[in-house]
Amino acid sequence: MFRAYSVPDGSRIPLIDAVKALAAQLIVLHHLAWYGPMSDVAAAASPLFGTWQSWLADYGRYAVAAFFAVGGYLAAQALSPRGLPLDQSPFSMILQRYLRLAGPYAVALLLAIVSAALARQWMTHDSIGSPPDLWQFFAHLLLLHDLLDFEALSAGVWYIAIDFQLYALLVVLLWVARRLASADFPGPLLVLIVALASLFFFNQRDAWDATALYFFGAYALGVGSSWAVRSARPYRLLSLLALIGVTALWFDFRPRIAVALVVALTLGLAHLHLRTSVHNRGKVLASLGRMSYALFLVHFPVCLLISAAFHQLAPLDPYLNALGVLVAWVASNLAALLFYHQVERRLSALWRVSRPKPQYLRVS
Repeated sequence: MFRAYSVPDGSRIPLIDAVKALAAQLIVLHHLAWYGPMSDVAAAASPLFGTWQSWLADYGRYAVAAFFAVGGYLAAQALSPRGLPLDQSPFSMILQRYLRLAGPYAVALLLAIVSAALARQWMTHDSIGSPPDLWQFFAHLLLLHDLLDFEALSAGVWYIAIDFQLYALLVVLLWVARRLASADFPGPLLVLIVALASLFFFNQRDAWDATALYFFGAYALGVGSSWAVRSARPYRLLSLLALIGVTALWFDFRPRIAVALVVALTLGLAHLHLRTSVHNRGKVLASLGRMSYALFLVHFPVCLLISAAFHQLAPLDPYLNALGVLVAWVASNLAALLFYHQVERRLSALWRVSRPKPQYLRVS
């Protein structure tokens, strides 16, 4: 039985900002290492750079699992902090989520198309996709590009579609729980069932990796952690969450699940023990955490243009290309800061609809 538990608001915990900030930076560096061509040329500059490039290319992508865990944690807070069933139609809540994502996302898609068109004039490389057609653009705009098997217009857009699917699936599960009101608080039970199916079945099969079912296990670890710290027995439920995660890893070790489990448990323990006050030293992390979505959206077009420019300037100079990697990383963060303030915040205010306040099923 879940009830209110006197813990601070997890969204204020600086650790969440730190996790989002670090994960976003790792994703940018992973894409710089993976897609090249600057990092490929720069790897010849020194064995150390080559080692770091190889590590980021192979392991940097696992940072996305941290976003899944944080996303689940925050979604549970926003939708149903104690796992109560939602007593309203899910459509308006899912639409609100889509509108929040879609405005900045649409602008970023246009930036990606323009950047690719310019880069295509300066170099030929696998990181530049084919010129898109109208159907491909609209499939991306509706977050259906992977489900319809369209070529991605930018690196990382698959994650935005999956994040939306995961949120929608959680909303639907909590709404379905309303239809099963004869049971005591079935919302967490439904989430647990789907999470176990994801961990032990869907996540084992790559054919499902364009759907939320493939990633819901990692997302649900964050959801479960958020609900656990608001329960009457938070440590017992966090221990149960750890047991489920460790069992899934024993069954089949997957680095993404391991990262999501560590992040989910760390957030839960931090929520119970750490202060929520944000001191001046936390402002940088808070800023980087807030602009993580903007960074995710704009970094690849920026990196693509800088890669093309350095390819024209010094296609075979490893030291200049190493400098180019650094320039691309810094420029991506500056572009994200500008995008966050001038695009994301403005469009969020412009397209905001009245946020429906979650209504929970009252169970005595």
